[in-house]
Amino acid sequence: MSLSQHVPEITHRLVPSPAGRIHLVEQGAGPLVLLVHGFPESWYSWRHQLPALAAAGYRAVAVDVRGYGRSSKPAATEAYRMAELVADNVAVVHALGEETAVVVGHDWGAAIAANSALLSPEVFRAVGLLSVPYTPRGGSRPSELFARMGGDEEFYVSYFQEPGRAEAEIEPDVRGWLAGFYAALSGDTMPGPGAPDPHFVGRGGTLRDRFPGGRPPAWLGERDLDVYASEFERTGLTGALGRYRNMDRDWEDLAAFDGAPVTQPSLFIGGGLDASTTWLAEAIEAYPVTLPGLVSSHVLDGCGHWLQQERPAEVNRLLTEWLAVLPG
Repeated sequence: MSLSQHVPEITHRLVPSPAGRIHLVEQGAGPLVLLVHGFPESWYSWRHQLPALAAAGYRAVAVDVRGYGRSSKPAATEAYRMAELVADNVAVVHALGEETAVVVGHDWGAAIAANSALLSPEVFRAVGLLSVPYTPRGGSRPSELFARMGGDEEFYVSYFQEPGRAEAEIEPDVRGWLAGFYAALSGDTMPGPGAPDPHFVGRGGTLRDRFPGGRPPAWLGERDLDVYASEFERTGLTGALGRYRNMDRDWEDLAAFDGAPVTQPSLFIGGGLDASTTWLAEAIEAYPVTLPGLVSSHVLDGCGHWLQQERPAEVNRLLTEWLAVLPG
């Protein structure tokens, strides 16, 4: 029999949350696994994991983070601070009639997942992090740190933090911009070692100036790009960029958690070619202190930033093996 004969189709739902409503996609039955995407994506980035987790006996739920897709998009910039996104995750778990969940995140979703486990340990019993390692709150104010990173150029996070600036670059051609951004961070299409780094903006330039031309990444079909582009063409980018514009607020909000470890059972999967893995190598080395419950840590050779889409079979295997050994 095919997988589709064993696993029910996905179901779309809207559930109440502090944001207003959260759109989610659900597949399977069993212990709840909450999947949280990053920038600039949607629930759709987990399309390969939903059926695999359902087939393994889990209730897999992928959300549109507030500001994305069909979820609510509060107007206030401060509505996208980390504490609010954690509250959304808690509300989703309870709206689904559950008391606890495993939370798994990619990119910004990894930071949201880690903070969900940190702030609401009674709800989130384990945490999986893809691409972005856990780094406890601490150090300098984030905006000051990122401003120092660029040197003569500007780090992309600083570029995204100025309201309206990235929108002006992206929104006139959402589909083309997304295609370039995905290619810039994919293992099979990213610029070579000698090319200008697409994480930085030259003086008077845009991020798009450094996107690679040519073929799209192998994981990104035309239909996949259509799904992402159609959502952002409808919603705009301001809600999605709200996460970058709250990093200083988060630093202030989470002062009581300075240096705090995430103690639940955890998993990390990084890409060997992903800047998140290489730049934050010290954060990975610190896992015995910062993630004392770490069950396993993996770096996928030759893989870029979009792990669960670039290497779906490998990520599915690592996720299901980890889930299988978690305490009930």
